[in-house]
Amino acid sequence: MKNLYIIPALLISLSGLVFAQDDAEEIVEISTVEALLALVKEGKTKEQAANTERENKFVANKNKQASILAAEKRELARQEKIADTLEAEYKKNEEILRVKEEAYNKELGSLVELFGHLQSSAGEAAVQFSGSLTGAQYGQERVKFLNELTGKMSETTELPTIREIEGLWYELQREMIASGQVVSFTTNVIDVDGETSECKVTRVGLFNAVCDGKYLEYATSKGQYAFLPRQPAGRFTKTASKVGDASVGDQVKFGVDPTGPTGGSLLANLIQTPSLMERAQQGREVGYAIIAVGIIAVLFAFYKLYSLYMIGTAVRKQANQDAADSSNPLGRVLKVGKDNFDKDIDTLELKLAEAIMAERPAIDSGIGFIKIISVIAPLAGLLGTVTGMIVTFQMITLYGTGDPKLMAGGISQALVTTVLGLLVAIPTSLLHSFTQSSARGIISILEEQSTGILAERAESK
Repeated sequence: MKNLYIIPALLISLSGLVFAQDDAEEIVEISTVEALLALVKEGKTKEQAANTERENKFVANKNKQASILAAEKRELARQEKIADTLEAEYKKNEEILRVKEEAYNKELGSLVELFGHLQSSAGEAAVQFSGSLTGAQYGQERVKFLNELTGKMSETTELPTIREIEGLWYELQREMIASGQVVSFTTNVIDVDGETSECKVTRVGLFNAVCDGKYLEYATSKGQYAFLPRQPAGRFTKTASKVGDASVGDQVKFGVDPTGPTGGSLLANLIQTPSLMERAQQGREVGYAIIAVGIIAVLFAFYKLYSLYMIGTAVRKQANQDAADSSNPLGRVLKVGKDNFDKDIDTLELKLAEAIMAERPAIDSGIGFIKIISVIAPLAGLLGTVTGMIVTFQMITLYGTGDPKLMAGGISQALVTTVLGLLVAIPTSLLHSFTQSSARGIISILEEQSTGILAERAESK
């Protein structure tokens, strides 16, 4: 009975084995136990053959890898031997180099310090020559030579030659001589539009260069002279024209910038300084209004002074005459006095006062306008300053305070209106004082003459 139970179980397990095989293999139908045992025996035989084949391949690969490992070990040993040889040779060469350097330094002696000075001198000269006004005349080859000499002397493998040292001395000597010369030569000059043309250039030492009455700067990047984008005031360009037209031995005045050589800081400040017209334009609408009103006030004040002068001249002339001339204020007052001389003193005094009061408006007319302008002008300037400061603070709000030039420029423009207001107020105040004094002088003469008439009438009683 036990065997009967074992056989089905064996069949079930073997059937599982059969179904677990690769799908590509042909499924064999099992009908008897003997067939099943034969199939199991056949599968076991195939499995043993596959295992044997894999073991053989593994052994073959193992032998191959062992031979490769042995070859690499032999190569490693060879390379280590070569490294030891090279290391020994390196130490030997280091010792030889140390001995050579000691002998080299011993042979140089004090020349080491000399070469150090030569190196620093060549470097400084190269920097100076790269921006010197003589660069357009002598070329940039000297700068290249000095840079190469500096690089050569910075190395310890090669020393400068006598010719190279003499070349450094020659370039320094030539630059020193050029600093005290005024020379003229023809070369290419770059204009403000970027165009290049030939021009007769006059170089004054290492300070300035001029052409056609205009100042030049040295464009380092192009190795040529270039006209300044903006020329200084006319009094400087006038002297520049004289230098360009001068002959050998002539002495002329010339505005030299001692801070040269590439235009100099003084010349740059002169160029950046705004002109009178530009300063007026910075005041904008308020500034224009102040200027216009100031011009009108000054012209009117001069006209008033002239008219008062003519009136005063006629009045003083009338004071020395007996006959009354109605063409001047004093003549008309005297005529009133003569016409009413026979009346009582009170009436005569009133008539004379009335005549003087009738002449006063014509004499005092316009003086108040001059006074008003002298008062309003600084107030208008203050208005322009306040509005300009408002704009400046708005710019600070937008862009911050990172750029001081932005604030300085805005404040400078704002203060222009204050300056314009004061420039108008000061002369108009003086002119108002002059016109008022002239008018009072004429009125005083009229009052003096009327008083004389009253005194004469009182004495006649």
